[in-house]
Amino acid sequence: MTNEEHKQEFLFEKINYKILLIGIGVIALGFILMSGGGSDDPTIFNESVFDFRRIRLAPTTVLIGFGITIYAILKNPSPLTPASTSSASAKRGTTDLVDKK
Repeated sequence: MTNEEHKQEFLFEKINYKILLIGIGVIALGFILMSGGGSDDPTIFNESVFDFRRIRLAPTTVLIGFGITIYAILKNPSPLTPASTSSASAKRGTTDLVDKK
């Protein structure tokens, strides 16, 4: 048995994981922007709860982050190469590149 037979295959490619981490960072940034604005004294109302940053910017940032993570999950891998398709097609007993009729 050689190292090629024991090569661990990841679910996504490296670029997908990078985009996924960026999306998670954008989501975290949105939640950080959403925090704060409360008052220490419960009898005093603080208007900063309804600030533009907490009502519009932070939720939009979170939604953009979710969009980035969905894109990272759905992004197709790079064009098929014979090395990347040989093990997968051998397991299924088919070829991905040729449509035989």
